[in-house]
Amino acid sequence: MAEVAPAPGTVQNPAGEETHQWGMVIDIDRCTGCQACVIACQSENNIPINDERSFVQHRAKEWIRIERYWEGTFPNVKARFLPVLCQHCQNAPCEPVCPVYAIYHSSDGLNVQVYNRCVGTRYCGNNCQWNVRFFNFSENEWPEPLGSQLNPDVTVRTKGLIEKCTFCIHRIQRGKRTEKRNGQPLRDGDIQPACAQACPSDAIVFGDWKDSNSRINRLARDPRHYELLGELGAEPVVVYLKKVDPNAVETAAAQRH
Repeated sequence: MAEVAPAPGTVQNPAGEETHQWGMVIDIDRCTGCQACVIACQSENNIPINDERSFVQHRAKEWIRIERYWEGTFPNVKARFLPVLCQHCQNAPCEPVCPVYAIYHSSDGLNVQVYNRCVGTRYCGNNCQWNVRFFNFSENEWPEPLGSQLNPDVTVRTKGLIEKCTFCIHRIQRGKRTEKRNGQPLRDGDIQPACAQACPSDAIVFGDWKDSNSRINRLARDPRHYELLGELGAEPVVVYLKKVDPNAVETAAAQRH
């Protein structure tokens, strides 16, 4: 059974109520910009195909996107890739501005969107510094035969709603049901969102922050770790690892001289 949305005004996430705190570590040094995570997310979560018209109107939807940056000047140019998705902030700026409580923080640390409550004010989208919330300006459509490949575990959102990355919550709920049925705790890696599962270079790692032995906890201890716009105080649960550049020290030394 899916997690029941709280009543408006309900205080969520009492201390110690849940045993999980889902999060992610993204290693920029491993990311090749292949966009396998983007395609996997589009397919897994019933996100419609972005055509030329969507991009021209600035209405394309990608729950996870690969931002590309160029460093240097020709011919010594380097491409940098940065996967960006909902950061599921613990102090999320999108949550307090929703007038109908369509957004809340779940007991296991997810920033949840309740589609049945959303009235499309877009306040949450305006308050999101990462620009990872998307408004449905039209009904979602798929050309045949792509309509036959929709995931039955994921709701097809209608016109007038806000949507975003959910960390593939349907997979998380399935894993929690399995955990309860078998009476055995989930092991690290048992639950994988589509983006992490599809990444060929293993740049995206999903896990439980409350598991001290989880892989994301080990990776987050790397001195390369940082939070995207972490200085804003939103406390994102997605941690990034910096790109390794063997020429960085030489470049800095050359600039000093």
